[in-house]
Amino acid sequence: MRRQQIRERPMRKNPQGENDFRPVRFMDAGIRAVEGEGNERRYELSFSSEEPYTRWYGVEILDHSEGCMDLSRLQAMGVVLFNHNTNKVLGRVEKAWIETSRGKAVIEFDDDEEAEVIRRKVESGTLKGVSVGYSVDAWEEVAAGKKSSDGRFTGPCYIAKRWTPLEISVVSVPADPTVGVGRSNGADSPEGGCDLEVFERMIQVNENRRKGGRRT
Repeated sequence: MRRQQIRERPMRKNPQGENDFRPVRFMDAGIRAVEGEGNERRYELSFSSEEPYTRWYGVEILDHSEGCMDLSRLQAMGVVLFNHNTNKVLGRVEKAWIETSRGKAVIEFDDDEEAEVIRRKVESGTLKGVSVGYSVDAWEEVAAGKKSSDGRFTGPCYIAKRWTPLEISVVSVPADPTVGVGRSNGADSPEGGCDLEVFERMIQVNENRRKGGRRT
């Protein structure tokens, strides 16, 4: 049996001096309201999949096989953010699970004014993108033309074999949706990519709109 090539922590330093990878994934999540009286603030969504994702160092795959995704943190203290801004908490993750190789969750929006503004935009369909923030503790590196240790994936790729979703965000610009998965404009590309300034601009634009301001 071929030996599984596992790497602990990200592979190497980005030559552009940035972090090894930006631990977020974007999805057109198919957010739907949970039916029933008393569920007005609860929604079900998908937050992750095994769709290959091209980063600066190669193709990344989040393995959803048994034992690969650690849901304990999301279950115990998972929060819902707006555009990954930890100062904009919209609500909590009520429960999370894996279904047909996808991470799924039921979230509940808080009842404060700021959360209600976003909830109404989700309900109307104006906002329907979701992004998950996560960390990876172990990788399997698969060479070009080779199969992964379980035979499910073909290289070249890096497979996250032990990873942890940390938070779920409702996002305003999950651009370029491909087979149900959206990519942020320019995110994680070898040419430079998106950084926190982009998210900050997204947040500021939405704040200006909410307050009736004008972007300069």
